[in-house]
Amino acid sequence: MFGTESSLSMFLNTLTPKFYVALTGTSSLISGLILIFEWWYFRKYGTSFIEQVSVSHLRPLLGGVDSSSPNNSNTSNGEADSSRQSVSECKVWRNPLNLFRGAEYNRYTWVTGREPLTYYDMNLSAQDHQTFFTCDSDHLRPADAIMQKAWRERNPQARISAAHEALELEDCATAYILLAEEEATTIVEAERLFKQALKAGEGCYRRSQQLQHHGTQYETQHRRDTNVLVYIKRRLAMCSRKLGRTREAVKMMRDLMKEFPLLSMFNIHENLLESLLELQNYADVQAVLAKYDDISLPKSATICYTAALLKARAVSDKFSPEAASRRGLSTAEMNAVEAIHRAVEFNPHVPKYLLEMKSLILPPEHILKRGDSEAIAYAFFHLQHWKRVEGALNLLHCTWEGTFRMIPYPLEKGHLFYPYPICTETADRELLPKAVFHEVSVYPKKELPFFILFTAGLCSFTAMLALLTHQFPELMGVFAKAFLSTLFAPLNFIMEKVESILPSSLWHQLTRI
Repeated sequence: MFGTESSLSMFLNTLTPKFYVALTGTSSLISGLILIFEWWYFRKYGTSFIEQVSVSHLRPLLGGVDSSSPNNSNTSNGEADSSRQSVSECKVWRNPLNLFRGAEYNRYTWVTGREPLTYYDMNLSAQDHQTFFTCDSDHLRPADAIMQKAWRERNPQARISAAHEALELEDCATAYILLAEEEATTIVEAERLFKQALKAGEGCYRRSQQLQHHGTQYETQHRRDTNVLVYIKRRLAMCSRKLGRTREAVKMMRDLMKEFPLLSMFNIHENLLESLLELQNYADVQAVLAKYDDISLPKSATICYTAALLKARAVSDKFSPEAASRRGLSTAEMNAVEAIHRAVEFNPHVPKYLLEMKSLILPPEHILKRGDSEAIAYAFFHLQHWKRVEGALNLLHCTWEGTFRMIPYPLEKGHLFYPYPICTETADRELLPKAVFHEVSVYPKKELPFFILFTAGLCSFTAMLALLTHQFPELMGVFAKAFLSTLFAPLNFIMEKVESILPSSLWHQLTRI
């Protein structure tokens, strides 16, 4: 026993200050590398790597719950239901105000060298095109058969070449659509191609309308021709809006909504709201909201924030936070504040873009309701309308953060809407460009994981020890020896007690072993 103790003290006495410097410096370096990796992983995936490995791999080994066991079948079913609910909450929608890929997105790429669309977003658009613009009977018409392959093609130049090939055979509406969307470099050129598509699409629609009751095949073809015609008319209205013919665009949208009232999947009313706001026709905006801002209909940032803008318009020009704090809010001001709180609860990402606290980028072709992508799409087109209403942004600035005092935390339930879905960050990271020039807005703001804080503290502590050891080697050596002696003191005490209790012969045999 005494031999072991003496050898330990001899080992400690032989350690030089350089050893302590090397030890603390190496520890600081390793913990710093772990900290950098943990921070990078958290910024990219929103979780701690160490925690994820612990939960996924170590917990089952240490006796974690086996979700496959019969006893926990109810739990696993509940988790499956919650995951299905999460997927349904994070459904991705087509952006009603999406830009033209050739005339707008590609021009941005030519100027900046950056890609505004992600592969995931463009892949969703390709799926939409195949759903809306193709049907099972396309093989009967050569031009449609070519376009069916073109919509599946990943290479843009191959799609454009296939569209030209289809037009050599006949006037094909979907071929004109593809060229207007992807080849046209200006809105004027896109409008010209859409007008040609309209002429071809109306002919196909009239023919299929007469034959739709002759069988399932003709009915499917008529449904496809209807989708094509609605899409063309909507994009023509958007061309008119972009070219400054806003009244003409409003008339086209109203006619389209009357002609096809059941096709709500295109959300044409959101295009109409934006155009009416541009005309400052607030009475008609209120009429559209009265129809679509209904409890039974799905909400959107456009619906909620436009309703808030109209309420704010009534009081914002005379609103003063100092005066309101002295006399209290009037009924109209209270209605405006409640409308802003309602809009912020639906999508809490929008105010930072409207208040220009965060820079805007081009909106994606698809959006996630209540997510950052929807906030970008809304603010990109509607910021000018908020600026036009005097004092509206000031009222928003003074009141929007009060929303979060009304929402329970953690977000187990909402106030006016369903609880905010936890899956929006993952979907938005797929829809929006990488963090090179846009940082995805996250709500609620995630706290730093424990292991990042732990490794940061460990790195700082060991770096400080390395610095002190380098500056004061002899003093730190004394402290290190005193610390190690104190650390091993309980062990020495236990060993002495064991030695006093056990016979010397038995203890001698144990030490030999």
